[in-house]
Amino acid sequence: MKRGGSIFRWAIRLLFICLVCISTPAKAALKKYHFNVQVKNVSRLCHAKPIVTVNGMYPGPTIYVREGDRVQINVTNHAQYNMSIHWHGLKQYRNGWADGPAYVTQCPVQTGQSYTYDFNVTGQRGTLWWHAHILWLRATVHGAIVIMPKDGTSYPFPQPYQEHNLILGEWWNDDVEEVVKQGNKLGLPPTMSDAHTINGKPGPLFPCSEKYNYAMEVEPGKTYLLRIINAALNDELFFAVAGHNMTVVEIDAVYTKPFSTDAILIAPGQTTNVLVRTNRAPGRYFMAARPFMDAPIAVDNRTATAILQYKGVASTITPALPHLPLQNDTAFALTYDGKLRSLNSPRFPANVPLEVDRHLFYTIGLGVDPCPACLNGTKLVASLNNITFVMPQVALLQAHYSGLKGVYTTDFPDRPPTPFNYTGAPLTANLRTAGEGRRPRLSKVAFNTSVELVLQDTNLLSVESHPFHLHGYNFFVVGTGVGNFDPARDPARFNLVDPPERNTVGVPTGGWTAIRFRADNPGVWFMHCHLEVHTGWGLKTAFVVEDGPDQDHAVLPPPKDLPLC
Repeated sequence: MKRGGSIFRWAIRLLFICLVCISTPAKAALKKYHFNVQVKNVSRLCHAKPIVTVNGMYPGPTIYVREGDRVQINVTNHAQYNMSIHWHGLKQYRNGWADGPAYVTQCPVQTGQSYTYDFNVTGQRGTLWWHAHILWLRATVHGAIVIMPKDGTSYPFPQPYQEHNLILGEWWNDDVEEVVKQGNKLGLPPTMSDAHTINGKPGPLFPCSEKYNYAMEVEPGKTYLLRIINAALNDELFFAVAGHNMTVVEIDAVYTKPFSTDAILIAPGQTTNVLVRTNRAPGRYFMAARPFMDAPIAVDNRTATAILQYKGVASTITPALPHLPLQNDTAFALTYDGKLRSLNSPRFPANVPLEVDRHLFYTIGLGVDPCPACLNGTKLVASLNNITFVMPQVALLQAHYSGLKGVYTTDFPDRPPTPFNYTGAPLTANLRTAGEGRRPRLSKVAFNTSVELVLQDTNLLSVESHPFHLHGYNFFVVGTGVGNFDPARDPARFNLVDPPERNTVGVPTGGWTAIRFRADNPGVWFMHCHLEVHTGWGLKTAFVVEDGPDQDHAVLPPPKDLPLC
């Protein structure tokens, strides 16, 4: 009897231990990575050339973490260029020191030096990405971030059989930094890329051997999750899989209401997760990407391809090509974007700010400035609210945190100083006020302010689509339209129930987009067009979000190894 009582007590104790294991959340893991930035010869387009890489890889290594993990990534710079890396879409709460844009949140990591990015992944899961955030180096310095749900948490869609990352990019046969320098000397845009790529390879439509193709082997009757990232510098892209529909289930690491489509539109900086069911006749099918451009502007219109190959099918079979929308298919682009909706479920609510404390209206303009040093005598510039951003020599977050005066001003206007017919007949670029004071002009925002920002494209020189990325936040895309935003009429049509939540949004050609977010992340947060050519021309600004009421809502102290300028 005594022995039986002992067994009973051990059984109760074991049951208690099991219950504790089930009810106690798994402890957050510490994930460590080391990035060596170096120049390597990488063969991708019929010849090898030296490019800047991370760990000798193009694209670079994938960061795999779980929601709730702490991540430390030591970056050692062996390249000839200064380097900074941005973890695109990670909110970095109170921790702008780990955000990465050079001269905004940090000085760059100089040649021969190291810096450890240390951050927590909180309240996010899905596909994001990382990339260089200085010069045009993100052309080859980029990779995926895959955030798995917490242990024991399932996807809100059918569990896929396998998952694959597809990174869409651009390739220059020449050193991309030399291409940019040559364009600046002429006062013209840099030359277009020589190819688009999928996972670093252009595919068999280019005159290269088979090793320049990316192939994904699949089994019949399975469901695959494709994590698609647009790492291209300057092109919005259509993507499709021949013979197969895709079900969109996530954008920018936010779950969406699923919908089926035969093609997607993805702008530079954006990510899209789709489910693909392998329910076609076994064979070889092209996955393909090519640009979307509905303005009279030349783009690299080459189609990149990869191969979806059913297991057991001979590699000699010619793949079928997908039906991609035409390059200027505005109707498809607007219709596709209009289908995107937040999941807005009890587990994943859409917390849209319903009341607005601060209304902002920013116009997007291109212009021409005199440039005596340029062979053309002029140079192209870009502006928000007629202001071209001036890059500082000291990191803005460091200046903000230390109280250093004279680095920037906080008088960026909430609306353009000179209203005009923004999308009327083509206009000359004589409304700009570039370089006032030769310091960056930022917008100060009180902590926890609910902000509505309308981004308005203009016909200064030319209308064009612009993908805008906001660092440190997600936002809700509550409205979009073609033509001039009408503050008396358009807000009545805003979606305040289940608008798409993302970190990068395309402003349509000759149109506008309205976003809302709550400024509850203190620090200095960059906002810019994710077309690298426009960012270089000054199409960017930053928000200074003030500290909250206590230390738990204030910017964290800087790390000891923060790079110096």
